[in-house]
Amino acid sequence: MTQEIHSKTLSNGVRVLLEPMPWLPSVSMNILLPFGATTDPEHLQGSSGVLSDWLLRGAADKDAKTWSDALDDLGVRRGHNAGREYTTYSASLLADALPTTLELYADMFKRPRLEDDEFASAKALALEELASLADSPTQLMFMALMETFFASSHAQSSYGNRAGLEALTAEVLREDFAARVGPKDVIISVAGGVSWDELLPLIEGTFGDWQADNTPHYPDVALQQDHHANTNLMTHHVDANTSQVHIGVAFPALHPQDEHWYEQALAKSILSGGMGSRLFSEVREKRGLVYTVYAATRTLRDFGYGIAYAGTTPERAQTTLEVLTFELRKLSDGVSEDELERARVGILSNLVMQGEASSSRASALARDTFIFGAPRPLATVKEAIQNVTLASVNDFLAARPNVGYTVMTYGPTLTDNAQADNAVSDVAASSTPANAQGA
Repeated sequence: MTQEIHSKTLSNGVRVLLEPMPWLPSVSMNILLPFGATTDPEHLQGSSGVLSDWLLRGAADKDAKTWSDALDDLGVRRGHNAGREYTTYSASLLADALPTTLELYADMFKRPRLEDDEFASAKALALEELASLADSPTQLMFMALMETFFASSHAQSSYGNRAGLEALTAEVLREDFAARVGPKDVIISVAGGVSWDELLPLIEGTFGDWQADNTPHYPDVALQQDHHANTNLMTHHVDANTSQVHIGVAFPALHPQDEHWYEQALAKSILSGGMGSRLFSEVREKRGLVYTVYAATRTLRDFGYGIAYAGTTPERAQTTLEVLTFELRKLSDGVSEDELERARVGILSNLVMQGEASSSRASALARDTFIFGAPRPLATVKEAIQNVTLASVNDFLAARPNVGYTVMTYGPTLTDNAQADNAVSDVAASSTPANAQGA
């Protein structure tokens, strides 16, 4: 946990990070680009996902198969993800293969082929993924929940919607690439068996000449409701032919830069950090209401929020919702010393395991830099968690605003008080298994 993190921003805006793990013969790399669903044009929702796939389909003098084969020949295990605020490309490989791997990825951004035939395939795949959500009611519920929680484009799904995907053309997406993809604010994070003196010249030689006239856009977060002024449940329902009712809750949480960030992290772990947590114990074990229940915090660049989930039968939906929201609000009454220590041990154990995996560290370096403005060494996080006291957690919880909760239920028509006014957006209203719109 004492490894030094190296960092430098190149003249073109690319941020380079390294956490050396000299005992490893391999490295993991994460390339984060600041475009995602929130910056998709409203009429072209899903464009980030299609673009992130299209970029993988050939670069410079290599077509899609040749480019992919080159990485396979190097033994590179790779993936990519188009998210809410950013898109990432990840790779794990032997350290000796890093120079050639960096050249291949640099070509992908500097000299992408972006061919019409490959665009058609990428678009078709995106439409298939969207259609597959018909079998994922939990994802459809969370999509509908985000639509009723956010008023800003943060409600947009990385899956997009059918209208947006069908409106995409190769020419439109090439223009989108030119507008949204460039070196400014790109983060390249590496963890593993390479030194800073080795890595920096490699990235300067492959990404240092990347030039593009683009300015990253970070939309302001706006919510549908004034959650700090309304302490009631704001409940919505999507009627769907499912065997369970899927319950989702969203509520504001701390800004990523808040001084009480680690008090919140421990409180969340007490609420939902394992089989001894409050939600697991109260909702599942004691009452047998659900098989799955959890809560989590989510972070955007300038905003934090919490979510909770439970899946249950229609007959138990009202009781489940009541117990779930009761436990969320009960946190304000404080936690015990035993609960705090159990949560602390759990988080510290996870930190140790994260520190052993280069892929986890590379991902965390990039994400922390995007969200918090700088990478967080594991030793810093460990010290902050250890310094949290019972008094500081309970003072934080007592002073926490009694925020309102946005609730989304998805499934059969409810027959009790969980039935809401059905005031959902057009996308949520059309999110039935026959006409899925993404999550």
